[in-house]
Amino acid sequence: ITYVLVAFSAISLVVSSIMIGIITYVSVLERTKEIGILRALGARKKDISRVFNAETILIGLTAGAMGVFIAWVLTFPINKIIGNLVEEMDAIAKFSSVAMLSLIAISVVLTLFSGLIPSRIAAKKDPVEALRSE
Repeated sequence: ITYVLVAFSAISLVVSSIMIGIITYVSVLERTKEIGILRALGARKKDISRVFNAETILIGLTAGAMGVFIAWVLTFPINKIIGNLVEEMDAIAKFSSVAMLSLIAISVVLTLFSGLIPSRIAAKKDPVEALRSE
């Protein structure tokens, strides 16, 4: 059962990473004129890339925190239900603070990796062409 759950988790992580990359890429396409204005005002390619990397980090932080919070809240009814069904298994679902922080960190790292390619695409846009778009 553990291997099946790990496989499902891995598949969902890959799919969500791809979706975050797509969302970031769509954000790059929609904000082409903004990228052109920033580049025309003197922003470096690195600065443009950092803007989109910061957005993906915030997405990962928010999603990770929400996931950890929901999982933590669900441990209480799970423990209650299992405790009522089996006397010897009291408080089987536990969530340590190290696990919580690790899961949030993994979420941030995965979203950062999935947003690297769209942020590089944004950084490589020509400012003149970006200003002409729309």
